[in-house]
Amino acid sequence: MLQCGGDRVVIVGGGIAGAFLAKTLQGHADVVLIDPKEYFEIPWANMRAKVDPAAVERTVIPHSDYLTQAKVVTASAVGVDDSVVLTSVGRAIGYDFLVIATGRNCTRPQRRSERLEMFQRDKERIAAAGSILIIGGGPIGVELAAEIAMDSPDKRVTLVHGAPRLLKVMGARASAKALEWLRSKNVTVLLDQTIDIEDLGGADAGDEEPGRVFTTSAGETVTADCHFVCTGRPLASGWLRRTFLGDHVDADGRLVVDEHLRVGRLKNVFAIGDITDVPEAKQGYLAQRHAMVVSRNLRLLLKDGGLEHKLHRYKASKSAIFVTLGRRDALSELPFMTLIGYIPGVVKPRDLYVSRTRRMMGLRWNG
Repeated sequence: MLQCGGDRVVIVGGGIAGAFLAKTLQGHADVVLIDPKEYFEIPWANMRAKVDPAAVERTVIPHSDYLTQAKVVTASAVGVDDSVVLTSVGRAIGYDFLVIATGRNCTRPQRRSERLEMFQRDKERIAAAGSILIIGGGPIGVELAAEIAMDSPDKRVTLVHGAPRLLKVMGARASAKALEWLRSKNVTVLLDQTIDIEDLGGADAGDEEPGRVFTTSAGETVTADCHFVCTGRPLASGWLRRTFLGDHVDADGRLVVDEHLRVGRLKNVFAIGDITDVPEAKQGYLAQRHAMVVSRNLRLLLKDGGLEHKLHRYKASKSAIFVTLGRRDALSELPFMTLIGYIPGVVKPRDLYVSRTRRMMGLRWNG
């Protein structure tokens, strides 16, 4: 068992929230990051990477590049009690403070090199295809359709979505604007229809058969040379239900947190990112804000447990929601208006905040 000495912070999950928290806390605590991957990704650049895999070299970052004073355990957490986390490789890791940042279930390879190869294969699949099917009309599906339509306007892109409008995380006006924009780029959008994912033979790629015919729940047929599944992934909280934190997992699989992002008002357990029940859009930059609040709170508690009355509060964000539409355009929902096209596209940098995120992690912009 990995023993702790009073200042051990164990972070479960190495996505954008967990990675940023580990970075800000190293040097202030004995930090252990538990993650099944040896890297983290800048998630909002993933759709661009499918059409421009050269960009991904800067967005898939080994944990060892930025965690110079922390321990990394490459494994999944499979259990936890009030003092120890159990991992899939049989290690028991003691903690003084625990942060759950597991986000959503995903099937990513352990090694960075294999992840880079996945992006390269996606690029090759898109390049070779004359017709492409995208299943799911949330932000990921809309952004991927936009990237392909702008990068390769000669390809036939079809997006199938199982709800009456796109982008349920945004308002009806933003959904309508996104639909109009996609159709103006010759993307075929089929709403209120689904495709049985179980019949596809794989989570993302499936069995690639040029000219394969897919049938929707409404009986429409779509012919496509390749397809991408962009439906929402379940929250990675199933393992928690069998633990002492199970009572704090709500019906949707989210951890219930207080204004300090503590779980169930437990004094030494926090949660950040998508897995929390904070009522706001689940976007990467907000997960980073969670990490900043918890980092400040943990540094206060590590300095003096009596400073609990000074803990920082997190207020659910009503900030703008951005959806990138290719290299030039974007959709932005502000509290007072909704914009689409070149103007919101200018607000979001061409590199999708990759350089800024790398600087926040203490990395060179082009390293």
